[in-house]
Amino acid sequence: MPQAIAAVNDFVVKFANVNGSGSASANELFARSILRMGVPVSPRNIFPSNIQGLPTWYEVRVTEKGYLGRRGGVDMMVAMNPQTWAEDVNEITPGGYLFYDSTKPMPSSMFREDINVIGVPLTAITNATYTDARQRQLFKNIIYVGALSVLLDIDEKQIQRLFSEQFKGKEKLIDSNVKAMNLGRDWVKQHIDPDLVKLKVRHADNVGDRIFVEGNSAAALGAVYGGATVCAWYPITPSSSLAEAFQSHCKKFRHDKETGKAKYAIVQAEDELASIGMVIGAAWNGARSFTATSGPGISLMTEFIGLAYFAEVPAVLVNVQRGGPSTGMPTRTQQSDLLGCAYASNGDTKHVLLFPEDPRECFEFTADALDLADRLQTPVFVMTDLDIGMNHRLCKPFAWDENRVLDRGKVMTAEELEAGKTFGRYLDVDGDGIPYRTYPGTHPTKGSYFTRGTTKDEFARYSEEGPVYVRNMERLQKKWETAKKIAPQPLRYSSPKPTRFGVIYFGSTSPAMDEALDHLEAEGHHVNALRVRSFPFAQSVEDFIHEHDRVFVVEQNRDAQLRTMLLSEYTLDARKIVPVLHYDGTPITARFIATDIAKKLGQFKVVSFDKAAS
Repeated sequence: MPQAIAAVNDFVVKFANVNGSGSASANELFARSILRMGVPVSPRNIFPSNIQGLPTWYEVRVTEKGYLGRRGGVDMMVAMNPQTWAEDVNEITPGGYLFYDSTKPMPSSMFREDINVIGVPLTAITNATYTDARQRQLFKNIIYVGALSVLLDIDEKQIQRLFSEQFKGKEKLIDSNVKAMNLGRDWVKQHIDPDLVKLKVRHADNVGDRIFVEGNSAAALGAVYGGATVCAWYPITPSSSLAEAFQSHCKKFRHDKETGKAKYAIVQAEDELASIGMVIGAAWNGARSFTATSGPGISLMTEFIGLAYFAEVPAVLVNVQRGGPSTGMPTRTQQSDLLGCAYASNGDTKHVLLFPEDPRECFEFTADALDLADRLQTPVFVMTDLDIGMNHRLCKPFAWDENRVLDRGKVMTAEELEAGKTFGRYLDVDGDGIPYRTYPGTHPTKGSYFTRGTTKDEFARYSEEGPVYVRNMERLQKKWETAKKIAPQPLRYSSPKPTRFGVIYFGSTSPAMDEALDHLEAEGHHVNALRVRSFPFAQSVEDFIHEHDRVFVVEQNRDAQLRTMLLSEYTLDARKIVPVLHYDGTPITARFIATDIAKKLGQFKVVSFDKAAS
């Protein structure tokens, strides 16, 4: 056999399966069993946009160091799909391992000489044990998990515990799954020396108190804690599970304890236009409301989004981004909706965007978005994506201050109106660009909850006078400046050595970027880094750019959308802002980032554009 890759608690296993074969639960079981051994894992599901029959992959990164981004490269391929055999085998790193179903003999031309081949007759074992076709299909997946547990030294007790938790109270299902696992374990013990595979899992204590959760579920829980009582949505991949999770959480937390009545409304609308219309209508009436969608949904919602901006009605939109344009790649990830959301609708329009990096921030930022929308009286976007939304990720436990009071912003009460306080729906009395509003029915005669999506004066009276329009637009810009101060602020990483190079990144790029920074430092490439967490950009973003001679902007889209926004918002020399772009639909890897930045660093002759311009 060729030279074999040897690693303990630091390797990548990728499963190549057929969609609809029942492999997803088995592959997740594999990942969770390693996690239960105290070793961090970072799994990613790469699936097709159909129900059954097309190729699907599940990549598990095992990393005791705790890196949660994709590393790049595959150390072991579990090749269970003949359709993708050639590309799957080709993806294995030299010295890596191919695990496959060896029931039928295969010609040597189907293998590579520089990899190690491990064959287990999975179909033969399954057919000899089960007669039902569906059982054969499902239990074959559990059998290969059992076989891998021996080869990789995964603790079988952890797998059994997971069976017990998954099928609690269903002893027959527990026993049948344990039996299938042992079929794989016993065959490997009898026919293969486990030491032929030099990738091993050893018990560790590096998981700590972190939780393992999907971003969509986390955002849904954040909506509950943030006070949302209305969700209107239309199904679209990859956001549907967010609305479904919100419904599940509401059944637990949003029913009156005495009467049992629901204290929420969840509407699956006829389309995206109707859903955002319902959200705006509910918010206008005083309810905290949101929708969950993706890029094509945002495209359809744009006119209503502009109405909410100009009429100044709160709304929260959680955009779980996917590949575009148009239908694009519905089950692949990208950060490709920044421009579409930041400037959605016609005219001079700008929207607040929040960029969570993991499920914990999905929870926090969704709750924060509801506060910001009310406080600013404007739409707020939570810009997550498929990589965060539909994959399990290790993150810090969610935290909530029980004394936190929901920030409803400037809402004038009946008592204030009765006392003679002046009310103008679009009147800025505090100098921050944010007017007061009233809820419908606040007072029988005083105040007004009337609102307009057309030009108007400070008291919501229709006007087409130029100076009136200018005053309103300038007030909205003043509100934008207020948003800069209260939206989530950037977080900075400083190199241990002085440097004139910087990196800006955001969202789901963060886990890979964190690791890439370690690689760059180890190779002598020193860079400072800034994680942008919201738009409008805080002053510290502009300051960071001016501190450096070159600033790399890492993002997952073709057109460098964040870079475009930076150049639009600030007066900068475009040569100074260098794009690092990844947009094939798979999550960006640390190797890609580090390699691309190192290559570009080698090309640059350091020039201070700020000094040159002056």
